[in-house]
Amino acid sequence: MGISRENLLILSGLDSESSLLNQHESLADFNAIVVPDPDAACAAIQRRGADCVLVEGFPAEVAVEVLETIQHTNPTTPVVFRSDDMNAALAVRLIRAGAHHCFHTNDSIDELCGTMKSAAAAARSQERASRDKREAGEPWRSILVGDSGAMEAVAETIRLVGNRRCTVLISGETGTGKEMAARALHAASHRAHHQMVAINCSALPENLLEAELFGHTKGAFTGAATSRIGRFEQANKGTILLDEIGDMPIDLQAKLLRVLQEREIQRLGSSESIKVDVRVIAATNVDLQERVRQGKFREDLYYRLNVVPLQMPPLRKRTSDIPALVEHFIQKVCKAENIPLKRVMPETMNRLCSHLWPGNVRQLENAVEMAVAVCGDNEVLASRDFGLPLGPTRSFVSRPQPADTMQVDESVDFETAVSRFELAMLDSALRHTGGNKTAAAERLGMKRTTLIMKMRSLENNGLLLEKAG
Repeated sequence: MGISRENLLILSGLDSESSLLNQHESLADFNAIVVPDPDAACAAIQRRGADCVLVEGFPAEVAVEVLETIQHTNPTTPVVFRSDDMNAALAVRLIRAGAHHCFHTNDSIDELCGTMKSAAAAARSQERASRDKREAGEPWRSILVGDSGAMEAVAETIRLVGNRRCTVLISGETGTGKEMAARALHAASHRAHHQMVAINCSALPENLLEAELFGHTKGAFTGAATSRIGRFEQANKGTILLDEIGDMPIDLQAKLLRVLQEREIQRLGSSESIKVDVRVIAATNVDLQERVRQGKFREDLYYRLNVVPLQMPPLRKRTSDIPALVEHFIQKVCKAENIPLKRVMPETMNRLCSHLWPGNVRQLENAVEMAVAVCGDNEVLASRDFGLPLGPTRSFVSRPQPADTMQVDESVDFETAVSRFELAMLDSALRHTGGNKTAAAERLGMKRTTLIMKMRSLENNGLLLEKAG
């Protein structure tokens, strides 16, 4: 097995010939990719992760903003700066803001690469130690697969309220893992050695759902030949998960509200009140506030349930977790089938990471199960095994053209035409905002740093924004 190389992300404001990526010998120890702007850098960090980020060729006026953008995506990733503008004052400012190190372009490339390698190795080691420590002291953390920023936010909420009795409302799209979050909440509490009971509120008609939740006496309804306890009594001292709570019939919602308020239930057909000590977790994939406005969900019940809101992120917001999820599901399926573990080639994993996954984690799990089933005796899973479509996997919506879009003369080469088009868009946005770069960037749907870099690039190409202000 080869030595794992650190993932280096180069955020470059330089042309391709000047970028450090051309220093092939110096970068031989890295898996390095180059991106042109902070937005692309953040997307790459979320998609493939980064052990170190090198920012090169960005002007001093946006350097701190670039750093803050990267830190917002992953605050633990070491960021190294390299620039013609680098001086002592800027270096001190950047390091105080959280940069790992700063270099001038005249500094030694070997020293730069050595610094990045040691920073990346230290970051990897620290993350591994933190993860091991978390899992050792928090066994429930292994239920939540992935360590993206979005999943760490979920884990932090569970840390804070796991051991409390308060009701939690878990919301999120279908397939995002709401039940897994509920199980992590239960495992993180002092109720973990008691039972967790789950019931889908949309799976049963109203009369059967009430009996299922609260139990019934003998003869309470046709077919009730014996008495039976309900899910709330089963979950006594433990946790009950009310899944798809938004589909609960409105009349039954009033009875649930009383249970939450009084902490007691009445079996169907009985007037006897039974005290229960249950931690209630509700889950929904619909907007309950909209249901309240439509008169389909009680407002008082909504507020009683929504004591602690927990939002499960869609898979498209945590794409850096896809490799860990794929490995987790492969192990799960292969163990269940009692077959040797399969593995995924890097190019296939890249396609999995760039796929849209509208069905979220559940769809990914089903794709992995299918891949293991159809690959036969092959040790390696290919893209076709997962049923991935051919060609691009993501679609992009083009922005509306400015009203004064320029006409391109047939004799103009492509790059010049593109530059003039960008110039027209920037010029139009700046004119509409009175030269305010921040407002112009918002108008164009980009970050201020990206706009400034575009302006600088156009200026270097001999094109000027006359009305830039």
